Amino acid sequence: MLTLNMNKIDFLLDKAKALKGLSPEEAEFLLLCNDFDTQCRVIEAAKFVKQAIYGRRIVLFAPLYVSNECDNNCLYCGFQKSNKDSERKTLTSSEILQETKALIDKGVKRILLVSSESSKFTLDKLIEAIECCYSAKTEKGEIRRINVNVAPLSTENFKILKKAKIGTYQVFQETYNRDVYSKMHPSGKKSDYKFRYEAPFRALEAGIGDVGMGVLFGLSDPVSEVKALLKHIEEMVKIYGIGPHTISVPRIKPAKGAKLSFNPPYKISDDFFTYLIAVLRIAVPYTGIILSTRETQELRDKLFGVGVSQISAASSTTPGGYINSGDKILSQFTTSDERSLEEVVIKLCESGHIPSFCTACYRKGRVGEDFMDLAKDGTIKNFCDKNALLSFAEYAINFLNSDKQDFVKAFIKDVAKKEMQDQHFNKLLDKVFAGEKDVFI
Repeated sequence: MLTLNMNKIDFLLDKAKALKGLSPEEAEFLLLCNDFDTQCRVIEAAKFVKQAIYGRRIVLFAPLYVSNECDNNCLYCGFQKSNKDSERKTLTSSEILQETKALIDKGVKRILLVSSESSKFTLDKLIEAIECCYSAKTEKGEIRRINVNVAPLSTENFKILKKAKIGTYQVFQETYNRDVYSKMHPSGKKSDYKFRYEAPFRALEAGIGDVGMGVLFGLSDPVSEVKALLKHIEEMVKIYGIGPHTISVPRIKPAKGAKLSFNPPYKISDDFFTYLIAVLRIAVPYTGIILSTRETQELRDKLFGVGVSQISAASSTTPGGYINSGDKILSQFTTSDERSLEEVVIKLCESGHIPSFCTACYRKGRVGEDFMDLAKDGTIKNFCDKNALLSFAEYAINFLNSDKQDFVKAFIKDVAKKEMQDQHFNKLLDKVFAGEKDVFI
């Protein structure tokens, strides 16, 4: 336990509210502070920082798992090679097309394509899967951006991946504790700590502008993990001039056939998890924080207001899970928030957030260093809330029944009237309400 140093706490919170971020050591100091009033102040600061940079918008996406065949033996993961409890599956192009169309018809515009690491799932197959997702069309529309969470690649292969027009490339170190890492990854390519650690750097060197990072909380001491993650980010900024586009905050959840997942080494309470996210938000203010459906409905509803800026909804972690129930197919982990996309969207709206299906920054070239420059001083907010409203209006017109559509229209018009004193924006909004699609600034 640390003795309270109120002068230092005041200094750090003032620094955070000035959007200056925190050093790894400063974040560690706050994480070790168990004073209730101080933790409340940090959470309020996180809300302020998120609002100052990203406004009220919360971006929505859906994961699309294309393979659970894996050569690794990660002890916490349902996909581990030694797990014989369920069936393995790699989706065919036809199945990927069907899955993508199912997501489109729910209202999804942004996909996170996910695959386990297998010699059977080559880079060519990955590119083919991406092309297949982009080719999918229904009467409801199409996918506008694909982010990717797959095993680390060489620099040359990252260059090939970039040509497939991906958005963000995600790779999580899982744990920064080298001893724990070795224990948790006893075999397979993933056992190479250094190759994984340097993956974000190789992606940037290959020209992929946006990289997502993260820790799997529950494997090691969470305070040390956050400090190490921030040091990793410091190294990235020093070498490449930019930090991660996103940080993900998954906690270990039960996975069939992965015994360790039912009793992780470090159990993290919901309250401390909330505080941890708040500290991350003020430590790396320009970065999007991603929250998945691993967490319960009740906790997610709370965390939406504590600095989170991107969420998944109605997720399946099973290849083929959006078309079939997938009961016999191996899932990576169990999800907790089982609400439909519509239910999550309405809850966000009722809570004062703006659900966003926007992909404008990718398509306008506001990526990499350009995005960071706009995010660091909060300028990106000038785009975020407006594009969130435009994309939310399109969703409402095309996917909600008349009663909910009227509720959402009223919400959007109220926000626009009070916060968007912009004639050009109002004209664009009128176009969306008149049925025009894919309108953004």
